[in-house]
Amino acid sequence: MQHVTLNNGVQMPILGFGVYQIPPQNTEQAVSDALAAGYRLLDTAAAYGNEEAVGRAIKSSGIPRQDLFVTTKLWVQDAPAQHNTRRALETSLTKLGLDHVDLYLMHQPFGDVYGQWRAMEAAHREGLARAIGVANFYPDRLLDLIFNNEITPQVNQIETHPFFQRGTDHDLMREHGVQHQSWGGFAEGKNDLFTHPVLGEIGTAHGKSVAQVVLRWLIQRDIVTIPKSVNPDRMAQNIDVFDFQLTDDQMDRITALDTGTTLFFDHHDPEMVTWLSKRRLDD
Repeated sequence: MQHVTLNNGVQMPILGFGVYQIPPQNTEQAVSDALAAGYRLLDTAAAYGNEEAVGRAIKSSGIPRQDLFVTTKLWVQDAPAQHNTRRALETSLTKLGLDHVDLYLMHQPFGDVYGQWRAMEAAHREGLARAIGVANFYPDRLLDLIFNNEITPQVNQIETHPFFQRGTDHDLMREHGVQHQSWGGFAEGKNDLFTHPVLGEIGTAHGKSVAQVVLRWLIQRDIVTIPKSVNPDRMAQNIDVFDFQLTDDQMDRITALDTGTTLFFDHHDPEMVTWLSKRRLDD
């Protein structure tokens, strides 16, 4: 497995397994299958409602804790966020059955962001999170956080796929030492991604699937990716992307697919901001 080195020296697998939208009753088996296939990065969140199932799969796997990289995420917290953030992290750790996570992400750029981040900095110093970062932060919000706090986020997890490639965001994160991580790498099949002629032709040239081409494209851009599947055969296929290389021309052909627009939701949309800011999780 290829790794990236975060700005605090922590090693993170470049390819992992995400559990977004996997129902809790199916998550334990899916994670167990993923671990058996060789995945060692697991990505969950308090908002997904399946941390306990992830924890059960980790425990039953018998894989040494130091061989795993576990990410979970903090949902939007009200002020005083220092207290609420610490409680949320402790709740996640209890559900996961762990004494620390490898990466703790602020899931949305809303709520008491500064209070949340400073509580996350404290958790990092105490060893409850080996690395801390953010998700869904656009450049303006990310720079504001970097310039006005002690710790630069180790990771920013954002929507990134062939139709929304985030080139400007990528360059800015690289400049400031923030690791780019993709969510929605397959665009959930939107724009007919899995049957797209350009991606299909590139896959045929390598004897690979469209999904493998997309994952390889992300990896060659040094972007961490976390594909999701509940099918063991597809899990095995998705991790089998380290035996081929896309050419410069093939990378350029994929670059030409960029629309520069989200296929899911806009964090600048007032209705979306309202919904995310007001949503609260039950502890």
